Amino acid sequence: MSGTGIMGHPRIYPTGTTYYNADEAYAGYTVYPCAKGALLIDMRGNEVQLWAGLFGYPNKILPGGYVLGSPGVRDPKRSHLEQLALIQVDWNGRVVWKFDKNEFIEDPGGRPGYIARQHHDYQREGSPVGYYSPGSAPRTDGGSTLLLVHVDSRNPRISDKPLLDDRFIEVDWEGRVIWDWIASEHFDELGFDECARNVLFRSPAVVNTGQGDWLHMNSLSTLGPNKWYDSGDERFHPDNIIWDARNANILAITSKKTGRIVWRIGPNFRENASVERLGWIVGQHHFHMIPRGLPGEGNLLVFDNGSLGGYGLRNGTSTDVKTSTHRDHTRVIEFDPISLEVVWEYTSRNAGYYDGFRFYSPYISSAQRLPNGNTLITEGSDGRIFEVTRSHKTVWEYINPYYTRHLAGVERGVNNMVYRAYRVPYEWIPQLDVPREAPIEPPDIRLYRVPGSISGASPENEVAVSGVRADAPSPARHPAASLLVPEQRAGVRDFE
Repeated sequence: MSGTGIMGHPRIYPTGTTYYNADEAYAGYTVYPCAKGALLIDMRGNEVQLWAGLFGYPNKILPGGYVLGSPGVRDPKRSHLEQLALIQVDWNGRVVWKFDKNEFIEDPGGRPGYIARQHHDYQREGSPVGYYSPGSAPRTDGGSTLLLVHVDSRNPRISDKPLLDDRFIEVDWEGRVIWDWIASEHFDELGFDECARNVLFRSPAVVNTGQGDWLHMNSLSTLGPNKWYDSGDERFHPDNIIWDARNANILAITSKKTGRIVWRIGPNFRENASVERLGWIVGQHHFHMIPRGLPGEGNLLVFDNGSLGGYGLRNGTSTDVKTSTHRDHTRVIEFDPISLEVVWEYTSRNAGYYDGFRFYSPYISSAQRLPNGNTLITEGSDGRIFEVTRSHKTVWEYINPYYTRHLAGVERGVNNMVYRAYRVPYEWIPQLDVPREAPIEPPDIRLYRVPGSISGASPENEVAVSGVRADAPSPARHPAASLLVPEQRAGVRDFE
């Protein structure tokens, strides 16, 4: 049964910070892209800085109060999710670095010029994953930048249709391309079987430009220093690039030196017993290695969205003839890259929900490991950012209050989606005083009402029913309710 067909969301609900356990959360600032621009908030949801109109695919904070983002998007009638440039902006809004010299574009009706064609991810030298880890920090006044960009290509071995291909480029501080890698040149290393190749050839996920977005990569980062390489495994060289392709259900590592794919799982999650135990990863985002200095360092972390993905034979869940896999719930998983054993995961069930799709974002989203061992999760399609402990307890939650009809220039229905959020330590923003920490307690949602609504039942309106016990089983006391944590049975979710 499809959860998207039977579940819905309320129209009215609180936004901003809805809960803050100051004793157990990792305190810092959080940056995320919203309808207003790049927004920086504190733990209580106070908006401490807005870089107006600076879109983020994603936005990232650098030490010293700098932010990275995009000043605009290419005409969506002529492109698919492509940024004009990647820029670094200081606290006062001054552009201190810009890259757009990837490709000269002459769109009909547009102004000819160079653009970056960047999409989904990038990394600045000094930080392998773009978020805080002890002992490493992204450079702010030099160094190289790794970007994920589009390139137009044709490859009759992949499809008879034009392709919107994925390319990695590394650029120096002056904007010169010093290294690149193109996905279609490594088609034979991607693990597609004959059936998957057949489906891909005919239906390579054609988008509005008429091109096949056949892989739709959405993350790339470097591995950085790690214990696997220290023990002699060359596949995990610190310079190697880790990435994922959501349309193909592929997660992989590319050798920076040779260009070859040296580690891969997917697209077939029945390939061997270890992969099968890990389970199907579908439509995933933000696949990366937890960097050195953080709890779980060396393990792999991914937001396993669910939804639709993959090519080839349907695995029994997909109702779409063009995709092989369908799952209506999300999981965040941390796993060992050698054994593929799951070390930790967050799902609806282990958070205490009865329905699996209570935690479900079919697109975008991310997960960041924090210094105290907690994980910051962006449940992107709902505009929800929240922090959980190793025991799956929510200790901070924030709902994006800003709605738009656009994401990267693409017209959509009204939404408050958040592509990806990052938490940074207070010391990365020297322009601000460290805020006073004060907890925010959630209301008792059994009694929580909007103004004018009745606050609840009153004893004088309660009558006994002849022959019926007041404590008889009811939907609210269904045996399945025993699966919920006590606070959820009382009307509060997984906060305590």
